[in-house]
This record gives sequence, C-alpha cells and structure tokens, in this order.
Amino acid sequence: MPKSNVSPKPAKKSVGSKASNFARSLIFFVLVVLLCSTLINSFSGNGVNKLETVPISSVISRANDPEGNISKIVVDGDNLKITLKGQDVPSEESIKDPTGTLYEQGLVDYCSDIEDLEEKNACKETYPTIEYIHSMDIWGTVFDIGLIVLPVIALVLFFSYMMRQAQSMNNQNIGFGKAKARVYGPDKKKVTFRDVAGNESAKQDLEEIVDFLKHPKKYETLGAKIPRGVLLAGDPGTGKTLMARAVAGEANVPFFSISGSEFAEMFVGVGASRVRDLFQKAKKNAPSIIFIDEIDAVAHKRDARGGAGREDEQTLNQILVEMDGFDNESGVIVIAATNRVDMLDKALLRPGRFDRHVNVVLPERKDRLAILKVHFKGKPVAPDLDLDSLAAKTAGSAGADLANIANEAAITAARVGHKEITNADLTEAFERVAIGPERKSKVMNDKEKQITAYHEAGHAIVGHVLPDSDPVHKVTIIPRGRTGGVTWFLPPEDKNYKNIYELKDILARAMGGRIAEKLVFGPEAITTGASSDLTNVATLAKEMIVEEGMGNKTRNLVFPEGDVGYYTIQAGKPYSEKTAELIDEEIKRFSDEAAARAEIVLRSNRKVLDALAAALLDKETLEEKELAPLLESATLPATAKLHD
Repeated sequence: MPKSNVSPKPAKKSVGSKASNFARSLIFFVLVVLLCSTLINSFSGNGVNKLETVPISSVISRANDPEGNISKIVVDGDNLKITLKGQDVPSEESIKDPTGTLYEQGLVDYCSDIEDLEEKNACKETYPTIEYIHSMDIWGTVFDIGLIVLPVIALVLFFSYMMRQAQSMNNQNIGFGKAKARVYGPDKKKVTFRDVAGNESAKQDLEEIVDFLKHPKKYETLGAKIPRGVLLAGDPGTGKTLMARAVAGEANVPFFSISGSEFAEMFVGVGASRVRDLFQKAKKNAPSIIFIDEIDAVAHKRDARGGAGREDEQTLNQILVEMDGFDNESGVIVIAATNRVDMLDKALLRPGRFDRHVNVVLPERKDRLAILKVHFKGKPVAPDLDLDSLAAKTAGSAGADLANIANEAAITAARVGHKEITNADLTEAFERVAIGPERKSKVMNDKEKQITAYHEAGHAIVGHVLPDSDPVHKVTIIPRGRTGGVTWFLPPEDKNYKNIYELKDILARAMGGRIAEKLVFGPEAITTGASSDLTNVATLAKEMIVEEGMGNKTRNLVFPEGDVGYYTIQAGKPYSEKTAELIDEEIKRFSDEAAARAEIVLRSNRKVLDALAAALLDKETLEEKELAPLLESATLPATAKLHD
C-alpha cells in the first residue's frame, strides 16, 4: 500500500551540497592558477640563447669606452639588457655579478658610474644610451596577493561549513519532536477485509469499529461512545498489521501507522513530544485511525521497570493522557498490536483506553487453506496442485509462514525449470521452511546411514502403534537443516486441547530413536543423534508439570512466572528449592516412563524395525503409502499401555 498522500517530487540538492561543490571548485581553480604561474615563471627566464655571466665592472668599463662594442643598455629591474653595436636585437648576456645580483651590488655600488653614463647620453653616436623600464613583477605580485587572499578564503569557507553544520543540527533537533508516522490516505490503494483470509471472529470485532466510523450517529442516538482503542494480540505473523490496514480501508479514513520503537530517542521528553504531535495530526484529520505496531516497546509495566524519569515511562504516560484525556469526542481510534500482552502496563489495558481486546489466533485448517489460496492467486499452478494437503501439514503455522511457503514453492519451481508450481515443488518448499534445505553436501558413511535409519524407524514404529499418537506421514534419512533424518507425524485434524495420554505418547515416540539405537547397537554405542529428542522430552515434561499440573506428586499444582490474573509472582523461580527438587524428580519419572514404553514396543516389533530400516537404507525416503504395508504388522504390547 502506498505510504503517503503526497506525490513524489524531484530530489533537490541541499545547500550544504552546493556549498561544498563550490568550495572544491574554488580550491581546484586556485591550485591550477598557482601551478600555471610557477610554470610560467620557470620558463620565462629561459630564452633561446644561453645567458653569459660577466662582471658588472666589465660592462661599465665597456660602456665608458668610446671604442666599446655596447650601443644600448636597458635597465629592467635587477637585469641589464645589452645591445651590441651593429645588432638590432639585444644579446642575452646576463650581467649578474659573480658576487651578487646587479640590483644588490651592481646598481648600488656603481650608481655613480651609471649616472656618468646618463650624462654622456647627449653623445649617442659614441656612448651607449641607457633606458629604464619600470616594469611590475606581475607573477610575484599575484603570489604576494595569494598569500593574503587564500587564508581569508579558507577561513570564510571554514566558518560557512561550521554555520551549515550548526543549522543542520538545529533543524534535526527541531525534528526530534515530530512523529514519524506513515500516512495511508483514503485516496490510495486500500486493503479491505476481503484481502484478509481466516480469523473470522477477529474480523467481526473489527467490523463494528468500522461501522462506528461510518455511522457514528446511529450509536450516539443510543448513547453509545466510540471505542477509544483496540488491542490486537496474537502470535507473530498472524496478520495483526493487515487487520489494522483493513479497518482503515473499510472505514475510508486516514490511517497513521507508526512502530512503538519510533517513539524512543536518546533525549528525554522526545517520545512524549512525538506522541503529542501524532495525536494532533490525527485529530486534524478526524475521523482517523492511529496504528501503533509493537506497542510493548514503549508500554512496559511501570512497576516492574522503575524510574519515574525514564524516557519510555514519559512516553507511556503521554499515550495514557492522550487516550483518556478531557477530550473524548476527538474521533480518533487507536489500534495497537503486540505479541506480548503480559508485558503491557495495566493502566493501558483498562476500559477507556483499549476498550477492546481482539485475539488474532493461529489459523485453523480451513483458514490455512483460504490463506494459501490467497497467496497462490495469480501464480501459475498445476491443475492437480493439492493445497488442502498442505493446509493439513501446516498445523500451527501463521499466515506469514504460509506466505513464505508459497514464495518458496515459486522459487523452487523456477530453480528446477518448471513452468507451473507442482506438488513436488510444494512439498520441497514446506520441508525447506519447516526443517531446512537438504544438505546435499553432507555425506554420511554406511555406518552413519545405518544408525540414522534405525533411529528414524524407531520413531515411526513407536508413534504408529501408540493409540493416542498422530499417524506417521513421512520418514527420510536425507539430512535437512540440523537433522540427520526426519519422521513426520501429522494430526488428522486440528485440536485445541491435548490430554495427558496424547502428551505421554509424544514423549514415548520421541524416545523411540534413542531406544532403537540401544537395542540394535548396544547400550554403549548410543550416539549424539538423539540430543534434540532428549531436549524436546525434557521441555515437554517440564511444561506438563509446571504449567499444566499433570505431575503425579504435583497434580493440579502449577507454578507460573510473571503476571497471572490479578496477582504477581516474584521474579526468579516461583517455587521453593524443595518444590524444584520435586519437579526435577517428576521430569525424570516422565522421561523414564517414555523410554520404558518405547523399549517395550520396539522389542516386540524387532522384525518390523529391521524391515523398515532396510527400506530406508534402500530408498532413503518413504511416504505414507509406502509406510503402510511395512507398519501393518506392528502391534502394541499390553505392558506399553497407560493406566494412569
């Protein structure tokens, strides 16, 4: 969407840029002049004829002698140009005295002799004539002037530069207090709710805000007040910003967009000034919408951070004042987005400020399909492209993730030379985004391949036979991302809740890889390939105990951190050391139970384990249809069933 109502204008050169160009041109011109003058001076004294150095006394005596061969002497500064008798062109004889220049010693010491020559000018036929040329040393004069003028010019340029810098800093300081919001005007391309797929409940809440802006009198007649603020909360990439733009597009009002971090500045008070400026602009264009993205950047809990003079607290205070001041009829609605509602100050969340809280949740399967159709619209796709299958695979993905998969599918198709996006391109894009690209440069030896094959087969068999586990979708021993192999389990449908049996089956199938290595290669031969599995087991077990109250000895007890409801738990561990030991004990018990169940299943299905590992070594990747006959004979031992 265009970000400004103002049409673009040709860029203008700044005053500082013009001044700097002028200064460079002037300096270059002066240097050229000085260089030329130096060259002229060096060449002007060198004529075609070679100068001959003679004593001044010889010249004087020859000039006083009527029989001498000098017909004319021209005094030019500290040089004498001598014209010999019978020659029209003066001979280029230098009359520099060996003991010094003519001016310093010749004319000074022999001034009387020269004057005698002048008295004899009356008899021009016998004695040489003497002419004085009072010439100016032009280049010397230029050089002397340059020594005076150039420092003056340098000082003028220096002070001009300093004044421009001071003016620039002054203008920048003046602009500190101005809001940096982007304006999306009603005359530009709009985003509407038709462009937003999924999240129907969130769109319904926002459609009422649009109706408020379009028909305010309908609500004023009944005494209803327009909401002052709407808080969009949800995971990253769920489309909160797109929702806010859709509200502005549907309401056809000016839309001021700014990020929470853009209020912050190193100078105290700048953030509050920018808040005032933003609301003033919005009020002038009322009815209008202000959208603050990532508002948690400037709206932290004040009691948790401390310091009444902090810049971010002053910014937050100003937002609170603007949203709940004396003027409740401004016609400005504030929409804010965050994925950290727990970090926001309570004063910001109360009615009168953010009256409505809209949860923008992760899309369900039907919503994911709708989002994928939006992102594949306009792209050349194969007739049999199965977007529904991709929607089933991408449980837990946000809209931004689906957009990334669609883009990767187009890139993959272009890379391999396809004219249309195929199902193979779609699968490769999904796996690249979910796990990482294939590491074709990663070469495993036969032993490593065998270990990986049994490891992934262990995951698949345990997950297949456990009653509350998701079905196996695909198994591969081709390295991807940081993994040596992958086993996919896809749920048949999206679920909002998981019970303790489902979670314990997830723990057991995660331990299947490590247990398969142990059974086949011996307890001492287990590898580091299960490190990520063990991490996932520990993380999930702790979550079940600490957050879900599923522990045996801590059943129905939870230990949340941070704000929960109306009470706050102190920072650090929200439980005693004794309870921490109990939690560690429960985590170990869950892990040991999962390992024991996986071992019971694999020992009972050893033939299936060997067959599946052999198939993986042969084909490297097995899809769901190829896995079905291999796993058909696998059974669940009674001792692996849960009784808790």
